[in-house]
Amino acid sequence: MACQVRPATGEDTAAISRVVIAALHESNSQDYAPDVIARVERSFSPEAISALLDKRQVFVAVSGSLITGTASLDGDVVRSVFVDPAYQGAGVGRQLMSVIHAAAASAGVDALRVPSSMTAQAFYAALGYRKIHDAFYGTERTIIMEKQLGRQC
Repeated sequence: MACQVRPATGEDTAAISRVVIAALHESNSQDYAPDVIARVERSFSPEAISALLDKRQVFVAVSGSLITGTASLDGDVVRSVFVDPAYQGAGVGRQLMSVIHAAAASAGVDALRVPSSMTAQAFYAALGYRKIHDAFYGTERTIIMEKQLGRQC
């Protein structure tokens, strides 16, 4: 699927929240308990996303006029990569990650880390990330992965 990736703006916060919450409920809920999903969901209200816009480079994927995905770069850490479930598997996530890789490389980042959900581990592995270790936040398992830049992005 062809989409355009651009920096997120304050006007995008409600749509980003919608995409994240839909992905949490339809995709991540297969791997995480309802209490974990509910806790993570609270971190992605439009207000919380608005605050992130000041702290990270946040990008959105747009198909037509619809925001179909989001991803952000926080220094050398990839964060909050979510694709609307209706668009998963269509290349939106890969396009977002290509922009993230380019932004990191232009900022002089040599290696990127990502705290991956269990749901997204195979996606990141297909992009060349390798598992470093597991981290646990209560019952939430996160897989810390890393990719060296400068090879294939």
